Amino acid sequence: NLAKHPEYQERCRQEVQELLRDREPQEIEWDDLAQLPFLTMCIKESLRLHPPVTVIARRCTQDVGLPDGRVIPKGNICVISIFGIHHNPSIWPDPEVYNPFRFNPENPQKRSPLAFIPFSVGPRNCIGQTFAMTEMKVVLALTLLRFRVLPDEEEPRRKPELILRAEGGLWLRVEPLSAGPQ
Repeated sequence: NLAKHPEYQERCRQEVQELLRDREPQEIEWDDLAQLPFLTMCIKESLRLHPPVTVIARRCTQDVGLPDGRVIPKGNICVISIFGIHHNPSIWPDPEVYNPFRFNPENPQKRSPLAFIPFSVGPRNCIGQTFAMTEMKVVLALTLLRFRVLPDEEEPRRKPELILRAEGGLWLRVEPLSAGPQ
């Protein structure tokens, strides 16, 4: 998504450059990753638009009362659409618009913590979510220091399988930056 929004890409790049001011990119440290709030906001918005896992199934361990008074009985298996939650316009205004400011920690929204669940939630959530977020931050930070990411000519089409994929793969075009580490 940053490829389509050069202004956000540049802001992320500046955030990383400022963080690593007098250091080499390979010197990025664990504690540095918490100092990249805008980059984190961009990753979260990308995960909202394109959650890696689009649906999960859970067995109710107790009766679940719904707001309209109906009850899902204990023992039933429910399919939960993460994609549907992340694209629900009553939770996310203009849900198809890429807007990283939805995740601005300085301006918290009044929405349920269950409105954003790219790694599932609860006792069966992704055990690798911290590693995945860390890996995304490092890869994106180091890529943006070296390259400008450009949009592909064709809009990728979603291909929901067990994991959300792009039909035909996801191709990135990159352009080396004239200044900076190569």
